[in-house]
Order: sequence, then structure tokens, then C-alpha cells
Amino acid sequence: MTRPPAERARIRDRLLDGARFLVTSHARPDGDSLGSQLALAEALTQLGKEVRLVNADPPPARYAFLPGASAIEVAGSVEEDGADTVVVLECGSLARTEVSGLAGRFVVNIDHHAGNTGYGAVNWCDESACACGELVFELVEALGAKLTPSIATNVYVAILTDTGSFRHANITARTFDICRRIAGAGVDAAAVAARVFNNGSLGRLRLTGRVLDRMQLEAGGRIAVLAVDEAMLRETGCEADDLEGVVNLPLAAGDVKAVVLLKAFGAGLRVSLRSKDEIDVRRVALSFGGGGHRNAAGLTLEHPAPDARARLVAGVAAAIAESLPA
Repeated sequence: MTRPPAERARIRDRLLDGARFLVTSHARPDGDSLGSQLALAEALTQLGKEVRLVNADPPPARYAFLPGASAIEVAGSVEEDGADTVVVLECGSLARTEVSGLAGRFVVNIDHHAGNTGYGAVNWCDESACACGELVFELVEALGAKLTPSIATNVYVAILTDTGSFRHANITARTFDICRRIAGAGVDAAAVAARVFNNGSLGRLRLTGRVLDRMQLEAGGRIAVLAVDEAMLRETGCEADDLEGVVNLPLAAGDVKAVVLLKAFGAGLRVSLRSKDEIDVRRVALSFGGGGHRNAAGLTLEHPAPDARARLVAGVAAAIAESLPA
């Protein structure tokens, strides 16, 4: 889907006319989902609206400093609460929220992922946006809300994290124009980046070292395969959230073109895929029922087959071969 201006205008009008809103995003939230949620919530509050923030999972510790993060309720379901509109951010499908009780309500769907199912009463999906935060920034502007330092901080974290610290290929002139305006609103970009990336625990450092030490190379060294399970988390005193960003590290090696991170929890397997340049790992994720972006995608296998690893590696290898023929 593209971004029809009429759909953005419909969302703006719905938000201006409404009084009570429930704003949510995907389970296991990241910087983009949280930053987008919190920025929009503050803009609506500025306009005198009542806003309820609900997520299936709590914010990771590294994002606890985000303005407004403490207001997020953690719940797997919501009852009818009088909200006239549910705003769902950065979710390709309603199920991605892992919050029940949303179906059948007036849903506004704002996303930037290819393959969005268009599940909302109003759908605004712009695949050219580097982050959902870009779309929220435009919406905040359209609503006539003031760009406060706290809104700007949340949008900046959304963009910073979803672009891989401005390394992914989905960055455009719009991205830098928004960041210019964010800096003008008083955000210290370096200080915010330090809060996100330089404030981890020693346990996270140990976990990172262990994961990298066990890294395996496939396809002639072009694919790095990382693996982690619950035992590794216990041994290092970490949570699953401490894995954020680890998947990107092998891409620092010039020969590594893609990364497969396998996270075994319970009977299931969560898989993160990353790549460089034109290598499309989203297509690999889609073939397993997942989704995402060209250079950053993921999927979940509830009961993975014994050959799941081999099939994933083969799929990524094929994507590399299409982009970088031998």
C-alpha cells in the first residue's frame, strides 16, 4: 500500500473529532513502536484528548527513559472502555499487537511495513517511510500540536533505532529533514543515542560475547548464524529484551552479507533476519509467515521442524545469490 494523502486527512479528522483514544503497537516493543506511540499520545493529550496506552509487553529497560513510558499499561486484553478510536501503530496485522479486545472497534492503522493487511477502518501505510515515527511526525504536524522536546525525543528514538543508527537503505531526504527539525526542538541527538546504546547491563555485554563466540558462518562466510536460548539468558542474568541490536553486529564484517538470529524460547523459535544493500530478507521471512523490511525482517515458528535452520539459511543464501551473483 502507498500513502494516500486522503487517508492521512481522514485520520487527522478522526483524531480531531474524537475524545477518547486507545493507542497500541506490536508485542515485544522496540524503539520505533514505543517512540511512535508516546509521541502521538502526547500530541493528542495536548489537544485535550483522553489517551490510554496499552501494550502486550512492557518497554525494554533501555527505553524506560522515554518521556511518557511509565504511562503504558501492560495487558493481554482490553475491555470496552469508551474509547471512540483505537490507533494501532507499526503492526502489519491486528494480531501483531497480541492484545485481544480490539477487533470490531474503529481502528486506525498506521504502518510502514510492506504486506500490511489493511485491517483498519482507515489505513495509512507508507512503505517509503524509514520508521513509523516519520508518519507520526507528519500526523503530529497535521494535528497542529506543538513539537515539544519530549515529542521530538520520542520521534528521534523511533527513527534512530529503526534505521539501524542511520545505516539502513530506507533513509530519505525526508528522514533528515525531520531530524533537523527535531534538533531544532532542543533534542541533544548524541545524548539520546547514548541513553539507548550505551546504557546496557554487564549481563548484556556477557550475553553478546557468548552469542558472538558461538557464531557460525554459512554460505562461504556470507551468512552469520547466531543462536540463543533461555539457558543462555539465565546464565548471563539477562532478559530477551537484552538481545535487541545483537543481530546487527556481524554485519560489521565486510564479508558477512546477512545474519540469521535464532531465539529458542519454550517450544517456539523467533527468528530475526538482517542484511546489507539490496539483499531482500523480507522475502525469506514472508515464506515462513513473517514479514518486515528488505534489510530487517522476522518471523516466529511455533513448532519448528528439525530442518528449520537449514531452510532459513538456504532461503537467505538464495536471496544473497539473487543480489550478489557469484
